Amino acid sequence: MAKTKRNILKNILKKSSIVCLTAYTAPMAKLIDEFADIILVGDSLGPVLYGFKSTREVNLDMMIQHAKSVVKNTRKSFVVVDMPFGSYQKSKYDALRNARKIISETGAMAVKIEGGKKFAKTIDFLIQNKIKVMGHLGLLPQSLRGKPKVYGKTLIERNQLLEDIYYLKEAGIFSLVIECTTKSLVDEAVQKFDLPIIGIGASEKCRGQIIVTEDILGMTNFKSKFLKKYLNFFPFAKKALRKFSDDVKKGKYPNRKQCY
Repeated sequence: MAKTKRNILKNILKKSSIVCLTAYTAPMAKLIDEFADIILVGDSLGPVLYGFKSTREVNLDMMIQHAKSVVKNTRKSFVVVDMPFGSYQKSKYDALRNARKIISETGAMAVKIEGGKKFAKTIDFLIQNKIKVMGHLGLLPQSLRGKPKVYGKTLIERNQLLEDIYYLKEAGIFSLVIECTTKSLVDEAVQKFDLPIIGIGASEKCRGQIIVTEDILGMTNFKSKFLKKYLNFFPFAKKALRKFSDDVKKGKYPNRKQCY
């Protein structure tokens, strides 16, 4: 199994364009497994599924339960699980214990950690203990206070991002998500580092793109410059539900064919 997982990742990282999508449930996992190279069980499940105001409200048990469902219902994709807020910040030993718990209980193939140089030693420790790690820089939802902003507009932020990438690459991450960051800075990072960079609100020059699946299907009210909606789900859903409601009220559902 471990060899198979390594081969899956190795083949994915050879691709010039890597498709990444999120999934938190069995139906969504089954739907996107055909199209995604990497499936992220993101802590974005907090706002998307539970209506939380931030990802900081998501805990380890929630991540594990949703990841179990996703792993069980995928066959092709490489599944990565977000380490939620509070599960890795205290110490590298806490991080290892929680990462092992995620991997062992869900069957997922890797974890994702937000942050740069500050967590490089923790990430290195996980990798030395055979845990695959995806990095995450730019806008960091777990650290966000107030309204989101585009990262990389100041010289300090630009230098910080490049330094953080260096330390994460040295630690051994297999890929890096860069979120909501200026295109010029991301283009520079893509050119400078031999590392698969996955963008979200970043640049078309990234090796891959990641997005919340419910957002592109029009199943949320989330709005952002980087978001392109490929489907407007709610009008179709409302039409179907209205038809069901009318059928029940008129006695058309269930009919004889729907009864035992």
